Amino acid sequence: MKEAGSTEPIGQNLIKLISNVCFSVFVFSVLVFTVIAITYQPPDPWLESSQALTKVFTEVENATFTTDTSVLQTGEDLAVEVAVSPPSTFSITTSTIEKSEEKIVNSSSTLDCDDTLMQVNCSDPRVLIAIEKFNLKVFKSIVFLDYQTPVNGSKPKECDVAWRFRNKKEKSWRKYRDFRRFRLAIGENCTYVVAGASGWHSGSNARRPRGKISGSSSRSGRAPRVLPLVRDEEINDTIPTIGSETDFRKGRYLYYSRGGDYCKNMNHYLWSFLCGLGEAQYLNRTFVMDLSICLAATYNPSNKDEEGKDFRYYFDFEHLKEVAPIVEEGEFLRDWKKWDKTHKKKIPVRKVASYKTTPMQLRKEKSTTIWRQFDGPEPENYWYRVCEGPAAKYVQRPWHAVWKSKRLMNIVSEISGRMDWDFDAVHVVRGEKAQNKELWPQLDGDTSPGALVEKLQGIIQPWRNLYIATNEPFYNYFDKLRSHYKVHLLDDYKKLWGNTSEWYNETKLLNEGHPVEFDGYMRVAVDTEVLNRGKTRVETFYNLTKDCKDGINTC
Repeated sequence: MKEAGSTEPIGQNLIKLISNVCFSVFVFSVLVFTVIAITYQPPDPWLESSQALTKVFTEVENATFTTDTSVLQTGEDLAVEVAVSPPSTFSITTSTIEKSEEKIVNSSSTLDCDDTLMQVNCSDPRVLIAIEKFNLKVFKSIVFLDYQTPVNGSKPKECDVAWRFRNKKEKSWRKYRDFRRFRLAIGENCTYVVAGASGWHSGSNARRPRGKISGSSSRSGRAPRVLPLVRDEEINDTIPTIGSETDFRKGRYLYYSRGGDYCKNMNHYLWSFLCGLGEAQYLNRTFVMDLSICLAATYNPSNKDEEGKDFRYYFDFEHLKEVAPIVEEGEFLRDWKKWDKTHKKKIPVRKVASYKTTPMQLRKEKSTTIWRQFDGPEPENYWYRVCEGPAAKYVQRPWHAVWKSKRLMNIVSEISGRMDWDFDAVHVVRGEKAQNKELWPQLDGDTSPGALVEKLQGIIQPWRNLYIATNEPFYNYFDKLRSHYKVHLLDDYKKLWGNTSEWYNETKLLNEGHPVEFDGYMRVAVDTEVLNRGKTRVETFYNLTKDCKDGINTC
């Protein structure tokens, strides 16, 4: 009995010791995991490896429309922290309308409650309140930012009013304009109510006259031969100047020579461009930017690369200027050449021949210009190689700096607005994928007109506005759907980029007075953005077919 009693405490102590050790290991593991979770910051907004993203953005794509690779998501799409705070904006809400109503309750003017005798004074604040209430009830997918005072319409009981807004699905703080015509009546309690409203941009009397365009936003700085009459006054994509010679000499610049990225697909271009911009920010330097883009053959009907495209056709240059220090290449080279001609002491330049010289090694470089040259064979001459390896931990791509062109987004807003922001959307991928039976054996049949009718009837209510984003070239391919829905296709809106449109006039100005083609990339960008605004979205590879998006056995 004594021996058993003497060994029992040893066993218990051993069990307690093991338990304490295990618990300590557990606590330590949790602590380490917590520290890593708090301190870890991925180099890019998507939680994937740099190598995986590089593969996605640099592989050659075919021309098939896809929302996730043909058009890269930009800063206003990604849930990333922006470098600048959005300007404080006042939005019209139910509470702000109620406060406005309280202010005019004691107004001395009264309404004639006989609707047949009613005379509408469009500048009466009660008219605007009635319109604001109506808009909040009808247009739930947009945020109303401000209104102009209503003006008379074409008939006694009509008022036209303009307002600025933004779409709730767009993460940028850009503003868009609409102006509509409203028919007023007398409702309960002898108050104004909206008896009817016309469609998008119908209130022509409220349209604010826009100023004439100057020639300052052309690349050369010279006035083009043909000046359009109007422009979107909220777009300022003029090229910034460096200033005086002293300002140029005091600057610090990062200059990338054109490399193998030129004429690659747009995803590759952006992946590389943001690498250069990210290195410039890491080095606290101004990035020298070439506004000229070569559009890859996959986006062109000619199936040929097209040089001389302007960055501003596709992306928001005004926003880029606001959030990142940049200078246009032509402006930079002219000032550099001028300095060297007028001064004996040349501008200090550090030429970097290989991407293998890392940004960290250039951190303390004091030369005015760091000139990276990409003269090697592909893929050694790709810009994005600078940001690979150890540099990925230090250089972060500033995704927030790149937004889609406001001019293209104006077209998106107009298409959505013409459907009163109340539509469903379906993405129908066909093209080369539908013809490739080895990789997509069922796609062609699953996206046939009959199959589409059968599938969509179980998802979308009849006679809804249905926007079809597609690469199917035959316009009448979707005619069977017209017996069930109000079908809308991108080509229904050709006038928005035709030769009488604002887009046509403004891009023509950027192109030295020459017309700009509404190319394949622009079409896909607009198609994608309208698709994203649909209340119900039906995807090809998630809803319409069991085929895998990247081919057989890749689901």
